[in-house]
Amino acid sequence: MKILVYIDLQDGVPTALSRELVAGARRLAGQGGSIELALIGGDADAARKLGASRVFTSTPSPYDPVAHGAYLQGIVADNGFDLIVFGCTTSGLDLAPVLAFLNDLPLLSYCTAVRISGGTVEADSQIYGGKLVSTAEASMPAVLLVNAGAFSEDNGNQAGNAEIIQLPDRPQSSVRLVSANRPDPNAVDITKASRLLCVGRGIGEQDAIEEAREVADLMGGEIVGSRPIIDAGWLPKERQVGKSGRKVKPQLYLALGVSGAPEHIEGMGGAGTIVAINTDASAPIFDHAHFGAAVDVADFLPAFKEALARKAG
Repeated sequence: MKILVYIDLQDGVPTALSRELVAGARRLAGQGGSIELALIGGDADAARKLGASRVFTSTPSPYDPVAHGAYLQGIVADNGFDLIVFGCTTSGLDLAPVLAFLNDLPLLSYCTAVRISGGTVEADSQIYGGKLVSTAEASMPAVLLVNAGAFSEDNGNQAGNAEIIQLPDRPQSSVRLVSANRPDPNAVDITKASRLLCVGRGIGEQDAIEEAREVADLMGGEIVGSRPIIDAGWLPKERQVGKSGRKVKPQLYLALGVSGAPEHIEGMGGAGTIVAINTDASAPIFDHAHFGAAVDVADFLPAFKEALARKAG
């Protein structure tokens, strides 16, 4: 089996999700399979460590969906791949549908699990905010858009003897990059936190945010928020969890005053342990929580803070 993985970059090096995708592709390909990488505008030496037979690379340049799409189309046209794998990222959502359309290939999106059987690929996807799991299958060759966490990342680096194939000069593009806003280097990456405390509309007043932040610190975690909290300006955008925010998979997710809208569940449904606190016992969040209590967050928060402080000594 021959699989092409599109590599998303951050500061010129492969992202954690890209490393997950390569590890997953390696397991799907099995013994004797071939993994090849499309690393457009990045550091080929960094990609060598991912363990692939070939790496297609180009001159470093800003992300451009038209140019990247043309590069990928050239790679796919000249090489026969059984699977072409993208992460569910901004660039993946840009490129995968176009590539599938141009090559008349089936596209399986938002995959949370992938299986191969003969010449068929089968994928699970969460729908209705994680309430249901849909299973679809397609004949290969096919294109996959895979969610973060669907595959586990390999421990350590793989053999670094990949053949580097330099792509020709960047195709003429109809897109002109006006500016690129880099993320704040001091901002916390909530996707890497093992413990998250999420505040929702039921937190009450903005003054409660500071106490929630103190509790998150005592937990050894980070504070995050649902969309209403972010829209109100109580927490910055990079701390939003949900479909329009970040998708997280912490070991512990404490939801305070979060109702559990499908869009929010899509961002945190894969957490190891979910604990919900909400006055509304019928709130949808309880359908996803492992533990919960129908109490007022205003009563719970100070009591929990006191208990954590006592435990900390």
